[in-house]
Amino acid sequence: MAIKAYAAQSATTPLAPIEIERRPTGAHDVAIDIAYCGVCHSDLHQVRSEWEGTLYPCVPGHEIVGTVTAVGGDVSAFKVGDAVGVGCMVDSCQHCASCDEGLENYCTDGGFVGTYNGPSPEAPGHTLGGYSQSIVVKDHFVLRISHPAEQLAAVAPLLCAGITTYSPLKHWGTGPGKKVGVVGIGGLGHMGIKIAHAMGAHVVAFTTSESKREAARDLGADEVIVSKNAEEMAAHAGSFDFILNTVAASHDLDQFTMLLKRDATLCVVGVPEHPHPSPNVGVLIFGRKAIAGSLIGGIAETQEMLDFCAAHKIVADIEMIPIQKIDEAYDRMQKSDVKYRFVIDNASLAA
Repeated sequence: MAIKAYAAQSATTPLAPIEIERRPTGAHDVAIDIAYCGVCHSDLHQVRSEWEGTLYPCVPGHEIVGTVTAVGGDVSAFKVGDAVGVGCMVDSCQHCASCDEGLENYCTDGGFVGTYNGPSPEAPGHTLGGYSQSIVVKDHFVLRISHPAEQLAAVAPLLCAGITTYSPLKHWGTGPGKKVGVVGIGGLGHMGIKIAHAMGAHVVAFTTSESKREAARDLGADEVIVSKNAEEMAAHAGSFDFILNTVAASHDLDQFTMLLKRDATLCVVGVPEHPHPSPNVGVLIFGRKAIAGSLIGGIAETQEMLDFCAAHKIVADIEMIPIQKIDEAYDRMQKSDVKYRFVIDNASLAA
């Protein structure tokens, strides 16, 4: 079926209208009319080839919310009319150790198939994402959404920003009695603050901007540290149980590892365009501290995150845009000129 989408044809050309084909609904497939699609910083990295391996035409988008329009004969978990989501994955090997444990995001047999820019037997040979009118996805990779209808646009960023922060916060034991830092108050960071607060932790937000202090408190931070202020940073030395670093730009990690308790972890979830400076291993050795990473979450955990956020009335703070303003949104996103996530109204594709 031919549908409308927006695609980049090269790293240097604006996104523009395109017609693409979606496969017929197979036995284990769910067909979805896309209502909203979040705009992730990784969309920009891919479209502009800031990360290697972009395949063109590139139709980005992996924060998808919509309505089921058809299901295959072997699908029992979804029905026509359901509100559903699709995140960063649309397939994996389904048989390696990670997949068997519900950690498809760490699939070791070829890796997971991305919602866009992943290998596909269908034309054009790679997957095409949510900057489009509809999508057909294997039922295993479809998520149920229980938020109220009026919040669906603001749910879209949970499919990437939400799970990217929820998974490490849960894995490293965020909860009551824990002092947890969140570095960066952007698309990922604002979700990290909200989720850590809902988990019951004492949440400390880090920002480079004095002007964001009040905004961070409004999101749920108990304390806010301006990381450029050496005195503020030093006052918290050796006191954190866990720090989640959401910043996707190269920067000095030592200033944050110094703040960790013995045996505590700094988890990095932002992938910078250029590598971070090499950390001081002495700080790690003398405190048995760790720098770790985390990649989205498995399908079961993503569903858990969505249910947790619905129960705690958590959604992203968004600015809605028509698809025709996507390149303007990319430029603004690079300048951190959004609070805190752009979401595309996919009805605008029909214009």
